[in-house]
Amino acid sequence: MLDVLTPHFLPQARPTFSVVVPAFNESDGLVAFHQRLVTAMEPLGAWEAIYVDDGSNDTTRDIVELLRRDDPRIALVALSRNFGKEIATTAGLDHAHGEAVIVIDADLQDPPEVIPELVAAWRQGFDMVCARRRARHGETVVKKLTAHIFYRLMRHTGRVRLPEDTGDFRLMSRRVVEAVCKLREHHRFMKGLFAWVGYPVTTVLYDRAPRGAGQTKWNYWNLWNFALEGITSFTVMPLKIATYLGLIVALLSVAFGVQVIVKTLLFGNPVAGYPSLLTIMLFLGGIQLMTLGVIGEYLGRIFNETKRRPLYLVERFLPSRVRVEAGE
Repeated sequence: MLDVLTPHFLPQARPTFSVVVPAFNESDGLVAFHQRLVTAMEPLGAWEAIYVDDGSNDTTRDIVELLRRDDPRIALVALSRNFGKEIATTAGLDHAHGEAVIVIDADLQDPPEVIPELVAAWRQGFDMVCARRRARHGETVVKKLTAHIFYRLMRHTGRVRLPEDTGDFRLMSRRVVEAVCKLREHHRFMKGLFAWVGYPVTTVLYDRAPRGAGQTKWNYWNLWNFALEGITSFTVMPLKIATYLGLIVALLSVAFGVQVIVKTLLFGNPVAGYPSLLTIMLFLGGIQLMTLGVIGEYLGRIFNETKRRPLYLVERFLPSRVRVEAGE
């Protein structure tokens, strides 16, 4: 049997805290994570941990089931396939029943020891307490720089102001969770959805640790697609840029046309060079294709939303025995 901390369990009609933990191929560090989570949560009151297995192809689900045998506060939501972290987080929120819900990754980059600080701020009356990264240990300079640029770009271009240097690690009150769960778009950018619902919010500073075990799922290609998801979900800035770029090119074309006419009238037409003509054609063609690509990104999102498919499918749900013994 796995060596975990055995809790003193008292049935509750509703746990005070639900901890949502999306996990994809996190078997190497899951036991260590849960041990630290138990240590952090034990003094805070009644709680449950909802592990969402996002179609892992390792032993993540088996380890959660073994942990659940020793800890009645563990629930398992096993999705039918890999839907992505944003959808897995949504599935956890849908199954969370606590008065406050904490979202945290299982890789130990977000230390569970910060949770008591989030709870303390929540008890002061804030509906959302975001954990803001003061330092990002174990990450490359390029990743830190691109993250810095992305958060500030989103903050100054979109109508929703994202908290700077803040990920999904946060605590939300029951009314915030219920508000977020009403938002069912398929192209989900959870940081933006959390910010969109509003309500009183504060931040707690912490130092992000290196990954505890396993390999990161976020390579630069995935991060690029994630950034596109965030930008197209919460701002029409790319469409505006395409409009302004088209206007600028049109004005330059008119100016160039006037220059050609004046030059022809004054000096005749000695047949202009082929390279300059080809360069202009390629430039205009590139602008057109780029603009069509931007429009296509938005059109594709509209197409996906009109299908009205469910966000996810659950293959197996094992509720925490906190709920089972309370008769939920």
